[in-house]
Amino acid sequence: MIYVGGVPFLNENSSSSLSSSSQESNLLLDVMSHPAIISASDSFKNLEERKVSFGERDTESSTKDRYVYVFQREFAVVNPALVDFVGTDEATTCVGLVIRNRKSGITSIAHIDSPKVVDLGISQMLPLVLEDDENAEFDVHMVGGYEDVDIKNANDCDYAEPEGYSFPLCCKLVETLQKRRENFHIQTLFILGHNTKLDAQANTCPIFNGCLMNTSTGSIFPASFNRTSRCPDEIVRRVRVSASFEDSSWKGKLLDTYDTKTDRFIIAPCCWTMRLVEYVWELNQLPDEEILANCSTSPSAEGPDFIDNERRIWNYLLTYPEWSKTFPRRQPHVFKRIANGSWKKC
Repeated sequence: MIYVGGVPFLNENSSSSLSSSSQESNLLLDVMSHPAIISASDSFKNLEERKVSFGERDTESSTKDRYVYVFQREFAVVNPALVDFVGTDEATTCVGLVIRNRKSGITSIAHIDSPKVVDLGISQMLPLVLEDDENAEFDVHMVGGYEDVDIKNANDCDYAEPEGYSFPLCCKLVETLQKRRENFHIQTLFILGHNTKLDAQANTCPIFNGCLMNTSTGSIFPASFNRTSRCPDEIVRRVRVSASFEDSSWKGKLLDTYDTKTDRFIIAPCCWTMRLVEYVWELNQLPDEEILANCSTSPSAEGPDFIDNERRIWNYLLTYPEWSKTFPRRQPHVFKRIANGSWKKC
């Protein structure tokens, strides 16, 4: 069940005569219009975006903040005794979801890109955050997603086959939390209209593409990361996102990344086929504007490094077409944290 402003949220506009998708739409729009959510969105919008850049790390004896970053379709659960900050970015039609145990501070973060991974994904995120406490209370934050289609008349629309991406995903997230037995206090819902602006060409785009949470205090901020801070194993983790669509073992799931108890990144293996390699070879021949049109859910809203990141993924797959070269004997990539807060491969 979800709570807003400290009380259970009851969707007064729901009706048994409405379709499931219409009920989800009503619930989402009602929550977004709640005064507490509007106030929180206004406050979040006025925060300065944190720009996370590791640059050159100091010597191993220095003390640095300890970060965990998740890419698209990844999740991680962290202990504030071991991790200072968790974050994600590069979200346009995706949503960064943060669930934090109010008592222990144990925090789960995910970068969710499709309604198809919401049910299993949230089930993956929760066990370590629950800590076997059936009465645990959770703070929930969502950042990302924007008005990539007109949703003003959403109640009159059939979203079974939506033209857009953000709205169905946000509907599914809120509805799934509402249906679960755990107690979720929605603190930040910076999505859709709350997270939409116009660019110089009058295209809608997100105000913020990412978030960063202080695990000790539970404070959340808009954030962006540079290439050095999207670590460790950046390219392989990006490749896994593409490969996971072919790998049946990841169907409907979020990608494993991190071991909570040992503070290690354990990049679970993922396999890919020659069909994917052949496909990315074809994509790599396309001009930039066609790459945007073919590979993005939001061509007018992508960041300046989107195409470069896509080509780096494709070049990796073309260089290492056999997945077993990346994950010999199907073993994960393991990284341990060193004294300066960065990561070293084991």
